[in-house]
Amino acid sequence: MKIAIHLMVPALLLAGSPAPASEAADPGLGWMAGHWCSEAGGERIDETWLPAAQGRLYGVSRTVRAGKVTSFEFLRIEPVDGVATYLAQPGGRPATAFARSDGGANRVRFENPAHDFPQSIEYRRVGERLHAEIAGPGRDGKPLRIPFEYRRCGE
Repeated sequence: MKIAIHLMVPALLLAGSPAPASEAADPGLGWMAGHWCSEAGGERIDETWLPAAQGRLYGVSRTVRAGKVTSFEFLRIEPVDGVATYLAQPGGRPATAFARSDGGANRVRFENPAHDFPQSIEYRRVGERLHAEIAGPGRDGKPLRIPFEYRRCGE
């Protein structure tokens, strides 16, 4: 029994350790950090991304309509099998993974062709604006794109 415990302690300590910098999702995504807001059609969406730490980003999104929270989502971008991966948890459900498929200066695209909708998630930063878009097949099977236009929120 003592041997099993001694073997488990180092494993538990390593499990909680931060990943080495070489395993970082993508230190170039720090441009996403900030508190972003979108208001349209009586609905307000707040999306907040913490500054990158070891190339990992953590965020949360909240949608409010008529003073009531109608949805929320936990978000993170971290390495999965060496690829920057966007992990979305709408309503706190288990994460759905979208692997980075494209990107450049102030833009990134993640995809999961096996997911129903969305199958792609894109972000693009232009000045103090953050453009996001989700896309995939709509209920009718035709391509559907939903854009989100964010600006920096006042605190």
